[in-house]
Amino acid sequence: QVQLVESGGGLVQAGGSLRLSCTASGANFAHYVLGWYRQAPGEERDLVAISTSGGSTSYADSVKGRFTLSRDNGKSTVYLQMDSLKPDDTAVYYCYAKHYLPSATPFWGQGTQVTVSS
Repeated sequence: QVQLVESGGGLVQAGGSLRLSCTASGANFAHYVLGWYRQAPGEERDLVAISTSGGSTSYADSVKGRFTLSRDNGKSTVYLQMDSLKPDDTAVYYCYAKHYLPSATPFWGQGTQVTVSS
C-alpha cells in the first residue's frame, strides 16, 4: 500500500511563492506517474501538472511558466514549485501517484491547503 504525505501549503500574498512536497512510502517512484491536482471550493478536481515515469512533464495552461514539477526518485518525493501565485490558485492541492501499468490503482495524498490573498 502506497501512502503519500504532503507538506508545504499555507497562506501567501499574490505574487509570492510556495513549494509543495509529497513523499511516498511503499513505492519505487521511478516506476510511477506522479502529479499534482487541485480542487477549489465548489469545483472539480483539476490536473495541475503531471510527470511520466519516463520523465516528461506537462502542465495545465493556467500554470504554465509559473509552476514547476520536479521529482527525486531516490527520495520518493515529488515537488511543486509555485511562483507568481494568483488568488485563482487558491485550492486544496493533492499529490497523485500511479504505477505506469494501465491496471494499477492510483493513490492520493491527503491534500494541503494553498491560499493566495490579493
